Amino acid sequence: MPDKKRVTLDSELVEFAIQAQKRALAIYSNFPVGAALRTRDGKIYQAGNIESSSYSLTLCAERVALFKALSEGERQFDTIAVAASTDEMCTPCGACRQVLWDYAPDLQVILVNRHGETHKVALADLLPEAFDKRLLK
Repeated sequence: MPDKKRVTLDSELVEFAIQAQKRALAIYSNFPVGAALRTRDGKIYQAGNIESSSYSLTLCAERVALFKALSEGERQFDTIAVAASTDEMCTPCGACRQVLWDYAPDLQVILVNRHGETHKVALADLLPEAFDKRLLK
């Protein structure tokens, strides 16, 4: 499905994340992750993680989806679904939590495991006492 499709249901957003996971370039870790980020007006931006042989240059699916949306002028987001092939729910890494917080602190995060089970959590619960722009004054 192309980016910018309008979706309102969380179940559809989950499906977009699973589709994006299939396109991930996890060529070194073999740990594909997919993300689908929904804007407040219902546009969807999908991404998979993209790895580099220089591991520190690898980008997680969540950040790729966010950067795609930001580069298209989007600034208001409500939910991101993150799909991983794990039995447990796989939460965004610390770097993704921070970047998502910087641009969408009110974001809801839907975690999706290999069985299609989901868990919804507020980003604020994943990053308590966050560092942000209020501390940079």
